[in-house]
Amino acid sequence: MNFMKLLRLSAVAVAGLMPLQALADPFTIKDVAGREVTFDKPVERVILGEGRMLYAVAPIEKDDPFAKIVGWRNDLWTTDKDGFNAYVEKFPKGKDLPFLGNLTDGTLQTETVVALHPDVMLLPIGNKKAADEVKLEDMLNKIGVKIVYIDFREHILDNTEPSLKILGKIFGHEDRAEAVAAYWKQQMARVTDKLKEANPKKPKVFMYRAAGLVECCGTFGPDNFGLMVDWAGGHNLGSDFLPGYTGSINAEQVVASNPDVVVVTGSNWSQTKDAKDYVNVGPAAAATIDDSRKALDALVQNPAFTGSKAVADGNVHAIWHQFYTSPYQFVAVQQMAKWFHPDLFADLDPDATFKEFHEKFLPVAYQPGYWVDAKAGK
Repeated sequence: MNFMKLLRLSAVAVAGLMPLQALADPFTIKDVAGREVTFDKPVERVILGEGRMLYAVAPIEKDDPFAKIVGWRNDLWTTDKDGFNAYVEKFPKGKDLPFLGNLTDGTLQTETVVALHPDVMLLPIGNKKAADEVKLEDMLNKIGVKIVYIDFREHILDNTEPSLKILGKIFGHEDRAEAVAAYWKQQMARVTDKLKEANPKKPKVFMYRAAGLVECCGTFGPDNFGLMVDWAGGHNLGSDFLPGYTGSINAEQVVASNPDVVVVTGSNWSQTKDAKDYVNVGPAAAATIDDSRKALDALVQNPAFTGSKAVADGNVHAIWHQFYTSPYQFVAVQQMAKWFHPDLFADLDPDATFKEFHEKFLPVAYQPGYWVDAKAGK
């Protein structure tokens, strides 16, 4: 069945539901793109335009994160296999959900979207340009499907709390969204308030983005992990060279900058094409932490790092890459603060923080392994 025929059939089905919809209370949200989106009935069918949105949905739809999800992109599987496994083992229906392609590389199958009859398609704000180019919003409006943009990656200070509250409205759990946002602010303040009072010297920090997946030297500009470095009391070197939240600089610039600390991001990228030599950190990685440490030690043998103060002092670490696209940034900030200012944050326990967050908000058990040091015992 071709797309236009599906479009016509879906429009007829939507029209047939209108009397029932008219009885429901409508609600309007303002998404992070500044668009006002009105729903005339409670949302029952959701497509995740990025699979890792599950990290944000789970604390809000705790009883069953997949209850309203009818399809999702496959990036949780390809970028964090252990996280994917944790959720589908607890909620097997997740394995049966259809995978959708990526809007930004042209692999999104609009016919599949139509066939799933969603009420809303959640997209990351970084997809908006591609969506506008193919007129996706106009196309889906014809069959009553809304697009809503959220963001836990590009502008994390401005958009994390609004995105949580958007999800709270869409999934009908505004109280839980408020609670998650409050916890986020409370845990972030445990670092930022102390830094404001103590005002310590900021170490120079180089964030090596997706090490083993991205050639040296991928890094972060003044947002995302770059902003998290600042929040943790460091100076993010990538911000000196990059205007956006992500990009690459050459090895010579790293050498000249001579970082005091090197932090690489890692994950279980075993399902990602051509991934090699990455550091596996994330849920359940504690069981193979020695292998992760060896991979980290090998990565910093790159000439960009070997002569640095960071390597000489053993101040080299890896942290879970997926903190960069989830509302869990406060955990990364706490752990990096301990690396940057160990005396000031000696009593801070990010493992305990993340475990508590799991117990309060998440439906899966906490499995440590989200970071590793280049040298044992640090």
